[in-house]
Amino acid sequence: MNKASLSEKFAMIDEHWRPKVVAQLNGQEVKLVKIEGVFPWHHHEKEDEMFLVWRGEMTIEFRDRRVMAGVETEVLVFEPAETRNTGNIMHETFTAPNGVEI
Repeated sequence: MNKASLSEKFAMIDEHWRPKVVAQLNGQEVKLVKIEGVFPWHHHEKEDEMFLVWRGEMTIEFRDRRVMAGVETEVLVFEPAETRNTGNIMHETFTAPNGVEI
């Protein structure tokens, strides 16, 4: 096991919507991502995701409700390895490569 500072790892990220893997366990990845602005509407057929806001605020919109609101935000994402960040769509700007580690 390696020890890591989340603040130091987030400081290494200089782009939005490009998750970086910081840990793996049991087929899952823990990713760090900075987000800001609007992200394309999408869904995941089989995967569940968990978002833990480290710093800031964020909005998650479902078809019938909004969950949170925000500005530039640092988020930990827990999801199965190889889960595409844009789910069922490919987007020239927002689809990030999988497995990028920091």
